[in-house]
Amino acid sequence: MGANSSSISELPENEYLKKLAGAEPISENDPFWNQLLSFSFTTPTNSADLKLLEEATISVCKSLVEKNPRTGNLGSLIKVFLSRTKELKISAECQNHLFIWQAHNALFIICCLLKVFISRMSEEELQLHFTYEEKAPGSYGTECEDLIEELLCCLIQLIVEIPLLDITYSISLEAVTTLIVFLSCQLFHKEILRESIIHKYLMHGRCVPYTSRLVKTLLYNFIRQERSPPPGTHVFQQQTDGGGLLYGIASGVATGLWTVFTLGGVGSKASLQLERCSPLANQSLLLLLVLANLTDAPDTPNPYRQAIMSFKNTQDSTAFSSSNPHAFQINFNSLYTALCEQQKSDQATLLLYTLLHQNSNVRTYVLARTDIENLVLPILEILYHVEERNSHHVYMALIILLILTEDDGFNRSIHEVILKNITWYAERVLTEISLGSLLILVVIRTIQYNMTRTRDKYLHTNCLAALANMSAQFRSLHQYAAQRIISLFSLLSKKHNKVLEQATQSLRGSIGSTNSPLPDYAQDLNVIEEVIRMMLEIINSCLTNSLHHNPNLVYALLYKRDLFEQFRTHPSFQDIMQNIDLVISFFSSRLEQAGAELSVERVLEIIKQGAVALPKDRLRKFPELKFKYVEEEQPEEFFIPYVWSLVYNSAVALYWNPHEIQLFTMDSG
Repeated sequence: MGANSSSISELPENEYLKKLAGAEPISENDPFWNQLLSFSFTTPTNSADLKLLEEATISVCKSLVEKNPRTGNLGSLIKVFLSRTKELKISAECQNHLFIWQAHNALFIICCLLKVFISRMSEEELQLHFTYEEKAPGSYGTECEDLIEELLCCLIQLIVEIPLLDITYSISLEAVTTLIVFLSCQLFHKEILRESIIHKYLMHGRCVPYTSRLVKTLLYNFIRQERSPPPGTHVFQQQTDGGGLLYGIASGVATGLWTVFTLGGVGSKASLQLERCSPLANQSLLLLLVLANLTDAPDTPNPYRQAIMSFKNTQDSTAFSSSNPHAFQINFNSLYTALCEQQKSDQATLLLYTLLHQNSNVRTYVLARTDIENLVLPILEILYHVEERNSHHVYMALIILLILTEDDGFNRSIHEVILKNITWYAERVLTEISLGSLLILVVIRTIQYNMTRTRDKYLHTNCLAALANMSAQFRSLHQYAAQRIISLFSLLSKKHNKVLEQATQSLRGSIGSTNSPLPDYAQDLNVIEEVIRMMLEIINSCLTNSLHHNPNLVYALLYKRDLFEQFRTHPSFQDIMQNIDLVISFFSSRLEQAGAELSVERVLEIIKQGAVALPKDRLRKFPELKFKYVEEEQPEEFFIPYVWSLVYNSAVALYWNPHEIQLFTMDSG
């Protein structure tokens, strides 16, 4: 870009870009590279800015796609970058700003070009572009090095070996982003990629020995949440050019340098949220999730998933299993703190799910924490604000609760944690409530929301499964939680009666009419009766196992006793109603004996006395309610599109043309 350039729109005419994409081969030793790479701008930090950049440079990229088979300039650029990264670690230690600056610029150009190449061609064609090089007249093709593998290994080495400093932050971020771009071929395929050239490079050969170090570094990037250094502090002091978006650069670096433009930095209207967040932590987490969800090779399990499944706490002194070469150690306390603090994002919730589901070391550690409320409360907030979240985020939060409730220790401990003033719970002022009662309230609210809005049977099932897992350990339920349990049953009862009435009317109306098909009320009735039975089992489990600990539930049961009358003789519920009917009869009798006009306090006192007096052997024992989360047979069909939708929707560091995406439709992301 010339010294008088004043806008991004002039990039297509920039002489250095035109030469890179032109018909003339450029040797990797040509002084041109010093000129091309001597530009300075704040790396774009949001997709809107990157869209502007991509639109401005698309003609240059298309020209390079066309000319590269003859010039091999893409390969030359990559070789220039590879040669400069060899001294990068020393440059960081010696604070060699210029060296790091130019290496970053080379990688930024490579990343921008790769993104266009990958969106416009197959992996086989991309592989060919990495092999093209200038041929001297009369020479024969020689066996060249595998530039894709060289570049992938270099990126991984850069991420795991270069210390994270102000001057290396941008190049570390660019390395992570470029790896995501390398793997983005999945976005341009409708089917899940099970055999990918890039996957093979990452799961075999020279990249594999770095597996555990890469996973560990990406996790630590997420844990540390390092903020991006202020624009200009990590390379050269920028000088404004007439108050616009352009900046001068350090003089004397090279002749004929670009003058610079900035994106997403000074002069832009970047949101406060983006300014506060860490783009490196965000991109590292996305890359980690992409790697963890790569499909297994026919002969090799995904090594990145193996690393995630097996890492241990730094305080764990037990020996590593010889069967897993990718195991490593990480500070679980720091990881737990980061997971608690970052649950507002889909990707952090998905990471938590992945670790709880796949890494038994993490799951054991989390369940042993004495401050479990720090993790559970953010998950409950996700479910509480269900209207503002996408369905995948809600689903992940719910599965996390289901996994946690599989543990009896968790189910007991949450009723011992007393919370004060839950400000985000708007339906009622909760000045003091146990974590267990709050969890019940939020799950029931999710069920009721689902009944009136989304009507997702799977969501219903998992909500009820979490309640069922907890039911035997219900302790000292808050009066509002007890009321909501019975209110939910009341809602289900009304819905059952309505569907039953519709079925009856439909049947009457169909007599004499053979033309119109009947609505499938039988199926609706079957579903609602399954849910009602599960609710009855949850109430029964609490009464059978912890009656004396839950006077508020007995009170709510007695207050709404008429609700249960219609189910006493129903063939689907007769067995489970025996205990509930017995409890209602027993306590009703004691209240009648105590006389009329009883206060709430007196009723609760009678219930507490009666709970001690009721012989336990009179309550029929049922099998313990225990539901375990089981992943679907082909989880990649759900998780791979979900992860890539997170990459697509990320506001940091990447832009994707929605018209080119094939993996998912825009409304599913």
